[in-house]
Amino acid sequence: MALAQRSTTMAPRGAAPLPVSTMGRSALPCRVRALPAASRVASIGVASVAIGGRRARASLVCAAAASAKDNQPGSLANPLVVRDKSIPSAADLAIWHRAEAICFDVDCTITTNDGLDLLAEFMGKGEECEKITNQAMDGTVDLSESLEQRLQIINCTPADVKRFIKANPPQSRLAPGIVPFIKALKSRGIHIFLLTGGFREIMLPIAAYLDIPMENVFANRMLWQWDDETMEPTKLVGFDTSEPTSRNQGKPEAIMQIRDKYPYNSVVMIGDGITDLEAVQVTGAADLFIGYGGIIEREMVKSEADWYVTDWAVLQASLQKYKVAMIGSGAWACAAVTLCSANVAPENKLDLFQEKIQMWTYEEQIDGKNLTDIINETHENPKYLPGTLLGDNVVANPDLISAVSDADVIILCAPHQFVRGICKQLAGKVKPGAIAVSLIKGMRVRSDGPQLISQMVTRSLGIDCSVLMGANIASGIASKELSEATIGYNSYDNARLLQKLFQREYFGITLVRDVAGAEMCGTLKNIVALAAGMVDGLGLGANTKAAIIRKGLDEMRRFSRALYPSISDGTFLESCGMADLIATCYGGRNRLVAMEYTKAFMTGNKVTFAALEDSLLNGQKLQGVLTSNEVQEILEIRGWEKEYPLFTTINAIVNGKVPPVSVTHFMAMGVLPKGVKAKAPSAPQVGEKKRGPVDLVFTVDDLSEEAMAK
Repeated sequence: MALAQRSTTMAPRGAAPLPVSTMGRSALPCRVRALPAASRVASIGVASVAIGGRRARASLVCAAAASAKDNQPGSLANPLVVRDKSIPSAADLAIWHRAEAICFDVDCTITTNDGLDLLAEFMGKGEECEKITNQAMDGTVDLSESLEQRLQIINCTPADVKRFIKANPPQSRLAPGIVPFIKALKSRGIHIFLLTGGFREIMLPIAAYLDIPMENVFANRMLWQWDDETMEPTKLVGFDTSEPTSRNQGKPEAIMQIRDKYPYNSVVMIGDGITDLEAVQVTGAADLFIGYGGIIEREMVKSEADWYVTDWAVLQASLQKYKVAMIGSGAWACAAVTLCSANVAPENKLDLFQEKIQMWTYEEQIDGKNLTDIINETHENPKYLPGTLLGDNVVANPDLISAVSDADVIILCAPHQFVRGICKQLAGKVKPGAIAVSLIKGMRVRSDGPQLISQMVTRSLGIDCSVLMGANIASGIASKELSEATIGYNSYDNARLLQKLFQREYFGITLVRDVAGAEMCGTLKNIVALAAGMVDGLGLGANTKAAIIRKGLDEMRRFSRALYPSISDGTFLESCGMADLIATCYGGRNRLVAMEYTKAFMTGNKVTFAALEDSLLNGQKLQGVLTSNEVQEILEIRGWEKEYPLFTTINAIVNGKVPPVSVTHFMAMGVLPKGVKAKAPSAPQVGEKKRGPVDLVFTVDDLSEEAMAK
């Protein structure tokens, strides 16, 4: 929910001026010290590092985090040492890394000056205002009285404000380093708010330049008297006292308003003044206060802040970089990791992820060498995606636990029949707060109903799991052909992070808040692809294939919504739905195997899906047959066979109950081709697998009755 946009209000014609409130620190001018040079050197502990260097800044943060515990006041190591506030404590650094929203003061924090004082100087009233300011600072004049006097002295008009803004464009007022810092925050999905005791008319150009929405700006408003004849505002008469920033304790109040509208778990306040420090002194406001002394240093702020910095580069260097791990090394996993490895590489300047990606690889021998050794030496996977560079920063690791250790983003891309075992191994060993994304197409059927892979991951590992599905044939992505995918998400912020990890100029990604819908599309399309392969194996034309694809999409949609009523119909029109179905029915492995199976069947040759999987897929797994058996089990348990004749017919074909030619008769025959009855599944015997790829060997003669009946 967006904050309601608050338009600038003005006093109506003839109205008395509204009372001027006590202003916060931001209304006072700052005594500006010399700005730090780009080459300034900061001394942290015993190490001196150049602030301008990225590597040095990273070392600074590591040293800060490592020494934080020993520098706690009253710690056993240093019972009498007062903590150096330039080094964050471990707890403060953890809050910083979890921050979902950051609220900035503006005057002398984001900008190099106080906006109202700059306006006074522009109006030629700088010296007069300075005298009043000095009186307020030494306590001889009340703060609110000094503000009222300054406004009366400035006595500007709307035209004056416009001329001031033109003469002082935002880029001329911003503190060094603030622009890249805010960009880095926004690239992480962190929401930015401006909380200032200054005036909205002066601050909005700053917000616009930084691409911060107007509704995220909390500032005071100038009030004007309107001219009766011109119907234009002409005279400054005060400011609106209803704004929270117009009074003491206003910034904590503004933050509480923000938290009332947004479910933020962690909010940080950054500023240079006492009113900014108040943000953490009120329950329900900010969780962390970072004092900024890059423009002006205030001793109380420096001593009371949770963390104190004088250079935005220090905070930028301390931002968390997410560690990525890939589970799987098949063709699709290798194609997907090429997208990720390119995006996390330093030359892309995303500065959001750690450079190295661990890829769990099932160890096997290729020409007498370990596959992991080959990948790490050549940066290619010669078995599953030969000729494609995965990236120098991809590290093949045969140890699952080691590969996933401390990972912030876990990508799952293994055959779906193995995921349960993978989750069992990882249970309790995943980093708290990590997120997952599944690229796996399939489901698990349990006695109490179906379970999607994303559900299995969330339940087993206790982390949020999105899904990435789409028309993603590995060879096309490896060749950098135009492709697209859909991320189904529960958390929008997690989805945006994943989008940055995968999206390339040739690989577009759309986001839908429909995990189950996107995942069901990716799961069920493999069944329809089997039917498309049978059509190709029979030598039939485009009309027949189009009819199969259309009916398949219809059954996919209805079956998905029958299991998960919240699924959106619109999801089936995304890349994860229609596009993936079309691509798989024309170029996927399930279509290929089903086509060869049908050709062999029609010529009377003995054939099995398992044998074709081995001979055609080079170690990859055939998902369509397994998924068909899983779906059919659900249909039989719930008595839905007649409602899904295409799914039921395909399952009968892959299990050897009817010949492949029956794929074109499902509409006329109803539930099953004539003479074949569906039966409830019997309980598995001891040692017998309940489900799995069917390994039936038969010829045309074995089903001659059914074949002749057609």
